[in-house]
Amino acid sequence: MARVVVFHHAQGLTDGIRSFADELRADGHDVTVPDLYDGATFDSLDAGVAHAERIGFGTLVGRGRDAVDGGPAEVVYLGFSLGVLPAQMLAQTRPGAQGALLCHSCIPTAEFDVPWPQGVPVQIHAMGGDELFRSDGDLDAARDIVASNDDAELFLYPGDRHLFTDSSLAAYDRDAAALLNRRVRAFLAGIG
Repeated sequence: MARVVVFHHAQGLTDGIRSFADELRADGHDVTVPDLYDGATFDSLDAGVAHAERIGFGTLVGRGRDAVDGGPAEVVYLGFSLGVLPAQMLAQTRPGAQGALLCHSCIPTAEFDVPWPQGVPVQIHAMGGDELFRSDGDLDAARDIVASNDDAELFLYPGDRHLFTDSSLAAYDRDAAALLNRRVRAFLAGIG
């Protein structure tokens, strides 16, 4: 069993994110899903990103840090898109991290002033044709992490959807999401 903290994407803590967390719980993992938006959800990615911008990305990362403050250090951090910000920051900087699962996004490690820590395994998942992942530098950041870490994997799925793992959104891709889910579950089985 692994302890997992799941950070939601820009559209908020949707039913799809809750369902994903429930699947991990069904495998016996201890899963926490902080709500960085205090209950707000959005029908579109643009509306969710606008909300995140109003709050401030630094504030959202701080909320992620606060969500784990005082809790166990031995955690796997899982982030979806916007949720990769706190997930990756914590995996890189919080002692005791057991791993990271970065879905739909990846941040240059320099953003958090330290290299990716050796001994902290990471999987990065995105669709190969996702313009947000390709044009915002996420793909380059992911490749840099993989090149500098012996226990890092980058999985690119066929298609061009961004939030393809969220079963409550129109971007959901059942086949790609199922494959990602199998890989995530295998990763967590290796931790716990």
